Formats: sequence, structure tokens, C-alpha cells
Amino acid sequence: MRLHVILPDESATMPASRLVELAQEAETLGFAGVWLPDHVLPPAEYGPVYGGVYEPLTTLAHLAAVTTRVTLGTSVLVLPLREPLVLAKQAATLAHLSGGRFVLGVGTGWEAYEFEAAGADFAARGARTTEALRLVRRLHTRGGGPYADDVRSFDERAVFQPVPAAPVPFLIGGNSDAALRRAARVGEMWQGVGLSPEEFTARRARLRELGGEHVSAGVRDHWNDDARPVGDVARRVRDWDRAGAEDLGLHFGPVEGFGRRMRTLAARVPELLSGG
Repeated sequence: MRLHVILPDESATMPASRLVELAQEAETLGFAGVWLPDHVLPPAEYGPVYGGVYEPLTTLAHLAAVTTRVTLGTSVLVLPLREPLVLAKQAATLAHLSGGRFVLGVGTGWEAYEFEAAGADFAARGARTTEALRLVRRLHTRGGGPYADDVRSFDERAVFQPVPAAPVPFLIGGNSDAALRRAARVGEMWQGVGLSPEEFTARRARLRELGGEHVSAGVRDHWNDDARPVGDVARRVRDWDRAGAEDLGLHFGPVEGFGRRMRTLAARVPELLSGG
């Protein structure tokens, strides 16, 4: 199992330099990747529910310049709020800037207010997500047209650059059957959220039933405060390993104490880190 860090991005007062420090420290400690959340226009203050103060793609480009090994990803980007052609360009550019380390993690979104504020169709968000991923993959493999779907079309004159050396991997977030079907059809990775190890095992089995044998299965978890002993957290991490999670993204709570908790856990599970 590979251990990843979901970086803290819930405080408008946190300087971007702190994200740089934590990303570099995660890399030094041997974590496999660093990830950022996404909310564009939430109906309440950023915090535990709404993460994503810094726009994730822009921020990951910044982190690509100050790291060398870790995977850089979104966990997860609210894809139906993004224009797919621009997103394809951003993802391909990030792949080049990072030396192929970028993973595009996406979800359909759950906050109706953001869709209404953005003039986006909340009811159609699932179909728009799958459609956008297919367009991104087409541009990342063909470098242009022709292409047509229900929304846009362009002919063979259309040129797309830069084309990644390899298509940017897609991570599909979500626990529903719709998310699992999307992962099986267009994804390379799946990430469950808010599951127990037993629930994860059942959802992973469902992913396989839906044709996702090729999709790596992972999950998100958290250690949000110091009231929970590190021994309990380490046991939980090993529970995920025994449950068959191929990737585990961990959020270490508020930025105050985030680095300390990250270091403390790393010392308890060295065998799950790079070089352990």
C-alpha cells in the first residue's frame, strides 16, 4: 500500500509557503504523493467541510517546481464546474511541468449551491463528468480533432499541445455505483471516502463486478487531532493495508500540528513509506 498526504487547504490565513514546506517534508519522509481538494464557491467558510482555498491545479504546478518524486494530484477536482478543453490543457501542462507525476482526481460534486452560482447543471453533473474525461483523454492521446459529443465538436484542423508522454491518469472519487461505473469505464484509480475497511472491501468488490479489474482501489482517511493516539492511527493504517487498499490518502487535520502528526505517524509505519 502507498501512503499519501492530503495537504491542509482549509484556512484562508495559511500562507502558500506552508504548503510548500509540508509537500517537501512529505517527500522527504517517503510519502508517495501530495494531494489538494477543490471547492470554487462554497456557501460557507472554508474549513473541514469545504477545503480548497488555493486553486489546486495552479498550486500543484507551484509544488511541482519544489519537489522531485511525489505524485501530485487532486482529491478531488469538481469536474463539472470546469471547462473541459481548458482542463485538458492544464492537465497536460502539469504533466510536463512535473515530469509525468500528475494525477487528475475528479468527482461530480455534491454542493448544489456551487452549481447554481456557477450556472452549471447539477442534475447533469454525472454525464458531464464522464463526457469531459473522455474529451481530455482523447486530446491527451490524439493531439487534436476530429471530435464530437453532445456539447462541442471540432474537425481535424484542431491542434492540441502539449501532448503528454503518457495520458494523465484519472482517479475517480466517490462511493456510489455511478462513481464505480465511471472508474471502470474511464479511470485508472478509484478513491473511496468516509468508508470503514469493511465497507471499502465491499465497494472494491462492486468495482470489480462492474468491470473495474484494471482500476487500482484506494481510500481517504484522517487523523484530525491529538486526542487520538498515534498507535490507534497506525493500527487503522495497517487495517487499510490488510483490507487491500492500494493507496491511502491521509489528512492530518488543521495546519497547526499537521506536520508534527505527519512525522509522528511516519515514524510508526516506516515499512509503508518509500525506503521503509
